[in-house]
Amino acid sequence: MGAGHGHTLHFHGHSPVHRAPAHLKVLALLGFMLVVVATPRDWYAAFAVYLAALIVVVGVSRVPPTYLLKRTVVEVPFVLFAVLLPFVATGPQTEVLGVSVSQHGLEAGIALLVKGTLGVLASLTLAATTEPQDLLVGLERLRLPQQLVQIMAFMVRYLDVVTDEMRRMKVARESRGFSARNPRHWPVLARSAGALFIRSYERGERVHLAMLSRGYTGRMPR
Repeated sequence: MGAGHGHTLHFHGHSPVHRAPAHLKVLALLGFMLVVVATPRDWYAAFAVYLAALIVVVGVSRVPPTYLLKRTVVEVPFVLFAVLLPFVATGPQTEVLGVSVSQHGLEAGIALLVKGTLGVLASLTLAATTEPQDLLVGLERLRLPQQLVQIMAFMVRYLDVVTDEMRRMKVARESRGFSARNPRHWPVLARSAGALFIRSYERGERVHLAMLSRGYTGRMPR
């Protein structure tokens, strides 16, 4: 599947959610997130309603729940931070499973975990039911600055190219017997990241020159 025609987050389907206009789904996601963020952190019943609404949307879209749950790994850093909050925050103490933790930190951690999970699930649902190109067209209809849309389009188009380059560099390192097992190997990985950045930048320059030679004026043809 090419980067210009699909994405690993997208789940092919023909449900009403898939057929809905992309710009309306973006507006719905934005409105949903504003409501979630604005909800007081102790309104747990409201969060349950939001989760139920998400479950209904996922059910209508016919996207397998496991498909979304596997991709919630992006939330791991927020989960770790939410778990640490009760132990590093100050204020009144309370006991949880025999461990003394900060009450304010515990409430803030739960709120962060709940709101973050709702946001990640809603975003993954949008990505799973919307083709990248349809999403870009929807952003154009919402009058997002054209240059920003073009940057996002190139990012989607060439993300797989950069990923393949990174995979080839990894294979080349391993073929020479390299294996990152301890912090002493981090300088090698840092140099590899720098080389990847330079290669990507040079590739972008060549692509840009090739586009200009073909009449590119700052707006991609439909």
